[in-house]
Amino acid sequence: MVSGKKNLGNPMRELKVHKLVLNCCVGESGDRLTRASRVLEQLTGQTPVFSKSRLTIRTFGIRRNEKIACHVTVRGDKAEEILERGLKVKEYELKGSNFSNTGSFGFGITEHIDLGIKYDPSTGIYGMDFYVVLKRAGSRVSIRRRAKSRVGKYQAVSKEDAIQWFQQKYEGIVLGASQVKDKEE
Repeated sequence: MVSGKKNLGNPMRELKVHKLVLNCCVGESGDRLTRASRVLEQLTGQTPVFSKSRLTIRTFGIRRNEKIACHVTVRGDKAEEILERGLKVKEYELKGSNFSNTGSFGFGITEHIDLGIKYDPSTGIYGMDFYVVLKRAGSRVSIRRRAKSRVGKYQAVSKEDAIQWFQQKYEGIVLGASQVKDKEE
């Protein structure tokens, strides 16, 4: 094994979609939130979890601990299929600022009907956020209970790794990626 260098031929270095989180923030509880949760349930086939507000914001009309959003976490093949549909809506074009330093990335869409769900006038149209977490094999060593250790420097997913994975797998375009690299240096 080559020490200190990234061994690109190693199957342990392959990036995988660990999870995809779909978030639909309505900003109020009640009927609109239940309809938004129905949209997420149609899309994923899983029951969404409701998120509560942390603070009272009078200008928005939000009270503390009021349910204002719903989200669902999808893993496996279903996550990749939904991600593909979401990227198709964005035309496989993301900004460099959409990628985090830990190798995750996220983007938003304005209308859920672009994902292939039929429009229902009683439901309405909702936007949602996609957040994708990328991992490599062996990342469990930092989470497990026994013999816990750190993920190595070359095994951790970086921003450049995530951008490269996105460009290779989906033949995507990252806008402003060269500007982001210049700022880091």
